[in-house]
Amino acid sequence: MEIVIVGAGVIGLGTAWRAAAGGAAVTLVDPSPASGASAVAAGMLTPVSELTYGEEPLLRLGLASRDRYGAFVAELEELTGLETGYRTDGLLQVAFDSDDLRYLDDLRRFQESLGIPAEALTGRECRRAEPMLAPGVRGGLLAPEDGSIDPRRLTAALLAAAARLGVRLVRRKAARIVVEGGAAAGVGLDDGTVLRADRVLLAAGPWSGDLDGLPPGIVPPVRPVKGQVIRLRTRVPFLRRTTRGLVRGSSVYLVPRADGEIVLGATQEELGFDTRVTAGGLWELLRDARELLPGITELEFAEVTAGLRPGSPDNAPVMGPTGLPGLFAGTGHFRNGVLLTPVSADILAAMLLDGPVPEVAGPFAPARFEVPA
Repeated sequence: MEIVIVGAGVIGLGTAWRAAAGGAAVTLVDPSPASGASAVAAGMLTPVSELTYGEEPLLRLGLASRDRYGAFVAELEELTGLETGYRTDGLLQVAFDSDDLRYLDDLRRFQESLGIPAEALTGRECRRAEPMLAPGVRGGLLAPEDGSIDPRRLTAALLAAAARLGVRLVRRKAARIVVEGGAAAGVGLDDGTVLRADRVLLAAGPWSGDLDGLPPGIVPPVRPVKGQVIRLRTRVPFLRRTTRGLVRGSSVYLVPRADGEIVLGATQEELGFDTRVTAGGLWELLRDARELLPGITELEFAEVTAGLRPGSPDNAPVMGPTGLPGLFAGTGHFRNGVLLTPVSADILAAMLLDGPVPEVAGPFAPARFEVPA
């Protein structure tokens, strides 16, 4: 089986590794691997905190992926000898005022209605868990099974794992889909080279539908959603675990790394393909973070970045065969690309290799966006 994957972010890389392990000859096409949203992301593995009413199928997918992470990382690190920064020290969600606390209480009841335990904490208990929190924090929720990973280390390990299994990396831009006999037959590059393939996977985030040769409507529309992120650095212990706060209805999160880095994010902006870092975006993040953790203004400023999350019309992943035989989609993971990497890699590799597909994949087929004739 010859497979070409367009896009070498976490989803494309994870799928390439799994498909190559399944015996396929895999080629990855990306002019700048692991440099898009995967390089900007904070790496929260928090399916419960991302929960929204009506998104129960996405929650089940997120839980399935989080529960795969331990074995996924162990296999990856053993194969490559590279550390990924994987942590399982839980997630603390905190509320700044009484309205924020009511929202967290509603979320707790909703979680419990789905059979997901949630541990409610008082403000004092939150500060005992994270001593740097402001005295005014009203309360919170603890999700002890959640965690985090360093996406930059993860993609480096996935690139190494793919190379170990013979995946070919072509650092060119994909320009078109080659269609022959009514089916996808390969990918044409920007230098005129054609890569023949039995199957093609589009995993290029918001650029997945930009290739020439795609029949109209074959790939569901995936829009770019901008996220600005700040990386800070501390030489003394500051946070013990990933902490997410509500500040007057606005959400902010902080993800600590073992090396002293703290990732603060993220804005959510519908501005097309704009990746500018703005003073306003950074100010909003620092303003809200300071309300929760006043000491954050003493940390060293290390880096600011902006990336483009791929958002589908319903903000859920698009995974599976399209209406063009031989062409598959693996995009639209929005805020959850890093979290969903293990389960998405398993799902997409199984589809590409005609293997058994996990049941949780059902609600995320591209066909859900087809308009009846």
